Amino acid sequence: MDTLAKDSFNVTAELPGVTKKEEVVMLGAHLDSWTGGTGATDNAAGCAVTMEAIRILKALNLQMPRTVRIALWTGEEQGLLGSKAYVKEHFADRETMTLKSEYAKLSGYFNLDNGTGKIRGVYLQDNDMMRPVFEAWLTPFRDLGASTITIRKTGGTDHLSFDAVGLPGFQFIQDPAEYATRTHHSNMDLYDRLQQPDLMQASAIMASIVYEAATRDAMLPRKELPKPEPKRKPEDSNTVASRDSQTP
Repeated sequence: MDTLAKDSFNVTAELPGVTKKEEVVMLGAHLDSWTGGTGATDNAAGCAVTMEAIRILKALNLQMPRTVRIALWTGEEQGLLGSKAYVKEHFADRETMTLKSEYAKLSGYFNLDNGTGKIRGVYLQDNDMMRPVFEAWLTPFRDLGASTITIRKTGGTDHLSFDAVGLPGFQFIQDPAEYATRTHHSNMDLYDRLQQPDLMQASAIMASIVYEAATRDAMLPRKELPKPEPKRKPEDSNTVASRDSQTP
């Protein structure tokens, strides 16, 4: 076990697929939180939504071809450590882009980590092939306000670990709901800031999208495989810093 993985303790569970159970659709949120509050909006809200999405799918006893796997990550606040370690162990090494056998079997990953607000849409992470897919998936939820699909990337959370190795990884757009102005990484991030109706809306949408991905005929379209990104050696960083500090 490498140094990245040894202190990362992720919680995973799954609903086994029926006819294509070796293929997997994932959803997740991060379990750790900032020290100022209790982490209600960052990110107990995301954990609650993803767990409720799984509960909905299980309660409906839906027979999905693909396996649906939930992951609650740790170490997100320290640099996405839990999801990075998981991706490296199961799918691909970002530094070498050496692919594991499971790489070809993951259809996509869906993440929620921007507070308690309603889902308003999704970031495509520059994967425009997913636009018509999400348009179809979100059509039933337009009356709930979920209709925005943007080509833009967003950062700062665990979908990046998947996207970095070329796997379809997506973060949803959410209502701000005082996230940036009051609760994010503050001592105000407490239970009373959670909005139950918004979390219920997000849970229903998450459950539906995961179901659609798990029952879709084809796997989700992927971007081009990224090139390896070797970790910089300390001497390389020093050389760059020295060069940048020189006056022309």
